Amino acid sequence: MKSSAGTNAVKRRFRFDIWDVMIQLVLIVASLACTLPFIHVVAKSFSDDAFVIANKVYLWPEGFTAQAYEKIFADDSILRSLYVSVLVTVLFTILGMIVTICAAYPLSRKQLKGRTLLTFIFVFTMYFHGGIIPDYMLMNSLGMLDSIWSLILPLSFSAFNLLILRSSISSNIPVSLEESARIDGAGHFRILLNIVLPLCKPILATLSLFYAVGRWNAYQDALFYIKQNTDLRPLQLKLYYLVIQATESFQLESTQVELSNPEVLKASVVVFATLPIVCVYPFIQKYFVRGTMLGAVKE
Repeated sequence: MKSSAGTNAVKRRFRFDIWDVMIQLVLIVASLACTLPFIHVVAKSFSDDAFVIANKVYLWPEGFTAQAYEKIFADDSILRSLYVSVLVTVLFTILGMIVTICAAYPLSRKQLKGRTLLTFIFVFTMYFHGGIIPDYMLMNSLGMLDSIWSLILPLSFSAFNLLILRSSISSNIPVSLEESARIDGAGHFRILLNIVLPLCKPILATLSLFYAVGRWNAYQDALFYIKQNTDLRPLQLKLYYLVIQATESFQLESTQVELSNPEVLKASVVVFATLPIVCVYPFIQKYFVRGTMLGAVKE
């Protein structure tokens, strides 16, 4: 009887071990699928043109050279685009978080009358949108074309982020804590600043990352709204123009660059545009994981 039970236990353990191996293999494949393309681009950016033309560059640079990055740093327009992207991302994230917090906190309190209707109005905007043409006409009528605010104001609020923060506050900030603070004489703003926000650091870091990454990678609005003032073109729009360039000659402001293959310059600009986010992410990864779990809890 004991031997039979032991055999069954061994079989169950063997079966679970197989599933563990399968799960690990799937995770390894998914990780490689995300990592290897970026490594390939980095290798191309540090490779000589001849090796890239011959398609001999895979995961390691061939004919190591940093000439493409030297040309990037020598071009004032790309560095100016980097400055614009950083400035827009910072302002956009700060404004987006302020608006989201000011909307999520009242909607998380049950004493707010009409909060269900207000929440429905916000959710409605997630499924129905006016479109690109009405957006462009609105920016034109407001006189915001070729203005840095056209890259900040239109997308500075996300209903999706609002719902995440609202659910997190409702689930993790007990009403009794707010009531005790109100008995001590604290008002709504003091409760928000001294109690709610310190207890919501993980979800706030997560939403800040959502706003920052979303704004950093966006270029479509800049493509539509920034036409005449080329000094306001963000780095992603500069990258877009380089990627769609079909010729083998890139006209930079400081010099005429002749390349036998433009893929090297494209790869170097991709790495140059991605590096800031890659450097920031490890410092807020722990908050990102915790905040994602907290925001997933429903009321």
